[in-house]
Amino acid sequence: MADLWQVTLVSPPYEAWTYGRPSHFPPLSPGQRVIIPFGKSHRAGIVVGPAECAPKGVEIKNMIWPLETEPLLDADFVDMAVNLARRQMVNVGRILEITLPRGLRTAAVSFAVDRHMTERDLPGTVRPSDLARAGDRDRAAFLRLWQDGRMRVRVNAQKEAEERYVTLLSDPPWAVRPNARRQLRLLEHLMENGPQSLYSLRCTLGDWTGGVAVKLESAGIVTLGELTADRLAEIDGAGSAGGNDPGCAYELTGEQRTALDEMTATLEAGGGAHLVHGVTGSGKTVLYMEMALRLLEQGRSVLFLAPEVALACQLYRTVARRFPQFRTLFYHGYQSPKKREGTFRELAGGNGPVIVVGTRSAVFLPLPDLGLVVMDEEHDESFKQEDRLAYHAKEVAWFRAARAKGLLLLGSATPDVKTFHAAAQGLIRVSTLRERVGDSQLPDVELVDISTLEPKHKSLSPKVREAILETVKGGEQVIVMLNRRGYAPIMYCLDCTETVRCPDCEVGMTYHKGRERLVCHYCGRSYAWPLTCRKCGGSNFVPMGEGTEQLEEVLEELLPEGTGVLRLDRDATRRQERLEEILGAFGRGEAQVLVGTQMISKGHHFPGVTLVVVADGDLGLNLPDYRSSERTFQLLVQVAGRAGRGEDPGRVLIQTRNPNHPIWKEILGGDYPGFFEREVSRRTVFRYPPFSRMALVRISYPADLENGPAAVGILGEVLREQGRALEIAVLGPAPAPLAMLRGRKRFNCLLKSDDWGKVRTLYAAMARSNPDPRNVRTGLDLDPLSTL
Repeated sequence: MADLWQVTLVSPPYEAWTYGRPSHFPPLSPGQRVIIPFGKSHRAGIVVGPAECAPKGVEIKNMIWPLETEPLLDADFVDMAVNLARRQMVNVGRILEITLPRGLRTAAVSFAVDRHMTERDLPGTVRPSDLARAGDRDRAAFLRLWQDGRMRVRVNAQKEAEERYVTLLSDPPWAVRPNARRQLRLLEHLMENGPQSLYSLRCTLGDWTGGVAVKLESAGIVTLGELTADRLAEIDGAGSAGGNDPGCAYELTGEQRTALDEMTATLEAGGGAHLVHGVTGSGKTVLYMEMALRLLEQGRSVLFLAPEVALACQLYRTVARRFPQFRTLFYHGYQSPKKREGTFRELAGGNGPVIVVGTRSAVFLPLPDLGLVVMDEEHDESFKQEDRLAYHAKEVAWFRAARAKGLLLLGSATPDVKTFHAAAQGLIRVSTLRERVGDSQLPDVELVDISTLEPKHKSLSPKVREAILETVKGGEQVIVMLNRRGYAPIMYCLDCTETVRCPDCEVGMTYHKGRERLVCHYCGRSYAWPLTCRKCGGSNFVPMGEGTEQLEEVLEELLPEGTGVLRLDRDATRRQERLEEILGAFGRGEAQVLVGTQMISKGHHFPGVTLVVVADGDLGLNLPDYRSSERTFQLLVQVAGRAGRGEDPGRVLIQTRNPNHPIWKEILGGDYPGFFEREVSRRTVFRYPPFSRMALVRISYPADLENGPAAVGILGEVLREQGRALEIAVLGPAPAPLAMLRGRKRFNCLLKSDDWGKVRTLYAAMARSNPDPRNVRTGLDLDPLSTL
């Protein structure tokens, strides 16, 4: 055994182990992928670094073989993974599992051997198990072949076939028999979760999914193969992504020139974060393009991050048209694993400069000589991942930009309160754009009090109805937002006064009229409609409340016959192509009214829109979450910014049942500084971020676990006792607002401290005290965006 190395697994249990590099083994470097023995099988691992010594009493096994001749990851990438693992208190392998495409994490490979006549005693195909059993003579021969480039990695054909995606071709109702339960189950799963790989379906639903998917493909209901979302970014024409391109033809305004000089000064001072705070339509995209050009001409790479795929598609088209002379790549979650793996490999082995446009996960790509990271709509919660591993792309982007002495541009009309506070304290620089570019002006915003209206006018008041009709008759366009999808959020039984609830989550199930199903929006469970009440057996239900599906119906009845009404929400855009079709049709004026959820508020540019209506401005305002006011302000100001972006003036009507709430004054005036001052004064009193380091400890256990309550009690006692010693305020554990989810009872515990290190120490002490780690799950979310 020549030397020892630390290798971390990129699959459970994700731990780092010490392995030996045998004499007949290629040289190693940190960041290199290797196949290692683990138990009775073998796994893929990443070399983290050399090991100083072997652990006492532990048998050191040798590595089997590398998966590339040169390290896939450089030292900066490995450092990023190590630092993020320390912050999140997880193993490095867990971080690498999140950051690497699936094809780069598998050991299900073989090696194709290109033999000469003198080497006919060697096999033409070698498996990892063959290499593990090979003697010194054969291993030396394989090493020569490997170093000569005549021994290549070949992916397991069966695994590659499982990477094919199953994608819906049509919306319900589907032409399948009512008793074809497996077909319906698969279709509902795809409807709720979007395109899924055969591998994912097999793991989630069972081994039967492959055969059922083939039958549905032959019926023309689904398709198997590569995802089609990549073609969306290549659609030509200004209107295909929702309006004219704001990033190509322009002349800088005085404000923009000043901002560009300020951003350049930040870069020349060593880089770091820089906030671009500009009202909607003020030309922030222009600044991104100008700054990107400066870095690209210096030979440095640029990364653009958008919160959603639709915005990323729009941004990619703008960037590709603006910089045809530079290599531009697109990266997002709707791409197949094979496509993402190809992009990752290309960047890992290439030289700059290169431009990458993508969504949250693109922040982990190994761009060479990264000079600029742009986070458009930096306040958007989509940049934070809550499931699997809680991380924020902004923190990763800041680390990468700082390490590369590059510039992190954070752009928003409604910045995150913590970001703006950092700017106010002088911790980061800020440039302000107060005016819209061109002839467009900020719209007039008006409240519409619906607290005293009759129920029949609650969805759209007479004043709002009249405004919509006038706008449509004038040939202009309208956006109507209701941040609640489905037809009705509650189905109420008139016989026993119970509402239909999800048995796994104990929340109301939403009625979707188009699908004729009741759906839980948290776990995806659904029931065919109509159904009988589980409590009384009756079938006398009445829908209560409304969602976008019902609002679309109301608008179609209100408007003159032939007026186009489109709906943009998660249900209408399960297929990514459909999202672009809707945005493109509205951008080209094929419909005059667009109704949807918060999806319509994010960065879309529709010059023909002169009226924006918010059907229920109070939604989310009083949630049990310290960020509820901030979230409401951001959403309503952003959606208001969709009005009046062309030559005609814009108007915004917001319906509310609580017109005296203090937030309305700031929203009506688009007064972000005023909102910020009021919000930080409240957070100071209660020690909410940015005036504390806040973390959320989540605890859950199966609903039928007898010792679950006792386990929560034990963990809570440890948190409180150790918290006092560490001077950490501990609130809870208490039942979460969503007290049960997917069959598990949930508890939250809020931690407030002045030091992240103390928070991690406290969580580690609690985790060690878990009496039943197999059933009782715990998780740490640093600086949570949601406490639900």
